[in-house]
Amino acid sequence: MPIVSKYSNERVEKIIQDLLDVLVKEEVTPDLALMCLGNAVTNIIAQVPASKRVAVTDNFTKALKQSI
Repeated sequence: MPIVSKYSNERVEKIIQDLLDVLVKEEVTPDLALMCLGNAVTNIIAQVPASKRVAVTDNFTKALKQSI
């Protein structure tokens, strides 16, 4: 069953492109890009209520692994 998102593909793709544009502009290496994105993810997860952080993190890492 396909995953249904509450966000449009267009909005998601635009945000992704904006993030990638910054990384290209800064001429970052893959390891620096992953470090920056990882820190951003950590900051975002810290905004999730503490009682839900483990579940959100598990879902995120599962989705990441499946996308590779």
